[in-house]
Parts: sequence; C-alpha cells; structure tokens
Amino acid sequence: MKNNIKVQRAIHNLTQAELADKIGVSRQTINAMEAGKYVPSTVLALKLSALFGVGVNDIFTLEEGE
Repeated sequence: MKNNIKVQRAIHNLTQAELADKIGVSRQTINAMEAGKYVPSTVLALKLSALFGVGVNDIFTLEEGE
C-alpha cells in the first residue's frame, strides 16, 4: 500500500512527532507508515483522514496486485 502521509505532513507543516501526538501514536509508527513498513488500522487511517481534511483514498492507495 502506498501513502502520501509525508506530503500531507508537509502541507500541514507537521513533524512526525507532532503528527504522532495529534493522532495518539508514536513517532516510530509515523515513520514506519511513511516508509511503507506498517499498514495502519482503519481507525488510524480515519484519524489521519480527519486531521488532514481529505478522504482515506487521498492518503492511501493500493498498489497493483494488492
């Protein structure tokens, strides 16, 4: 699964630590998501969607074959 969390963070001028604090996870979780090593839960994806003011599909996209 691909994501544009890093881009959304930049648009909203947030560090990984600030984003993590806002959605209740660790900075390491944000780092792992951005690196594609961790697929978030539905709840976490919805929190990101609400915070960034965009749809979940605007943040996360399936790669071909998934």
